[in-house]
Amino acid sequence: MTADTPAAQPAPDQESAREGTRTLDTRGLRALAHPLRIRIMDSLRGDGPATSAVLAARFGESTGTLSWHLRHLAENGFIEEDEERGTRRERWWRAVHKTHVLPTSELRKDPEARASLDVYLGQMVQDMTEQVSAYVAGDWGEEWEGASLLGSWNDLHLTPTALASLREELMAVVSRYADAPPEPGALPVTAQIQVFPRRERP
Repeated sequence: MTADTPAAQPAPDQESAREGTRTLDTRGLRALAHPLRIRIMDSLRGDGPATSAVLAARFGESTGTLSWHLRHLAENGFIEEDEERGTRRERWWRAVHKTHVLPTSELRKDPEARASLDVYLGQMVQDMTEQVSAYVAGDWGEEWEGASLLGSWNDLHLTPTALASLREELMAVVSRYADAPPEPGALPVTAQIQVFPRRERP
């Protein structure tokens, strides 16, 4: 699982019991809450290690801008140098954590976190929308389109406890597939899980 995950409750420590997971606190959120830095993290976790030149070309930015943001992410423990790939002339960077957990209910209590939380969630939703739009605009062929799903269920009525249970079951299923080694012919797949309450219509 490489997507950022808003959580109802924070983990007891910044490093979760699950290996490769970091729960964001106010300081970490403020360090990460920039549209380009969020996209950098998404790319490093989803597409693997990269250099500032590769990322600059990917996002249409200068290498100087990317290098500044990469240093900022490294100073705050989000990324590290991939020394096995790096050389004296180019530095490769990789994500330290596979997953970020965002304890929104706790962060909303901190006035210093509110603005950063808005930026983070806004960029997260925008990225999700762009990913879905790119899929819809593409020609994937009958096999891939037949295996894909864009669904929405608006007739569920759940308590917070039941909603949390649904979320955990869905995440467990995705994690099972994410942890399995890729088979021949596999392509990168984006799994978006969005479960949230809505106001009842009059």
